[in-house]
Amino acid sequence: MTAEFDLTRNQSLVLNTLSAATGPLSAYDILDRLRGDGFRAPLQVYRALDKLVELGLVHRLESLNAFVACADPHDHEAHAHGVTAFAICDSCGSVTEFHDHTIESRLQQWQAARHFKPEKTTIEIRGACDKCS
Repeated sequence: MTAEFDLTRNQSLVLNTLSAATGPLSAYDILDRLRGDGFRAPLQVYRALDKLVELGLVHRLESLNAFVACADPHDHEAHAHGVTAFAICDSCGSVTEFHDHTIESRLQQWQAARHFKPEKTTIEIRGACDKCS
């Protein structure tokens, strides 16, 4: 995944940590996991996360104040400012990322009709996954 991007060492470590995680991680969770790699301050993690989010390689889950590696094999640069949706299980913490062209199209129609210029759109659906329901 990182071959198409020229990532710094810190960015690569943060991305690899998120990719290996079984669920969303806060910046402090990431910091704790990377202390052995020389991370000492939250700012190191936040700088890496900011760039990874900008590139579309990582997503911030607003309702959890946590991050996940992008799980969808889409064009990251094209979707960096597009609609990303997540189904978050409140029981087990699993996160499923998905893109729905119908939802994206309807939102674009609404925005165009109101001359609204979004900076970012994230949809989070909270509930129970199929294993927990």
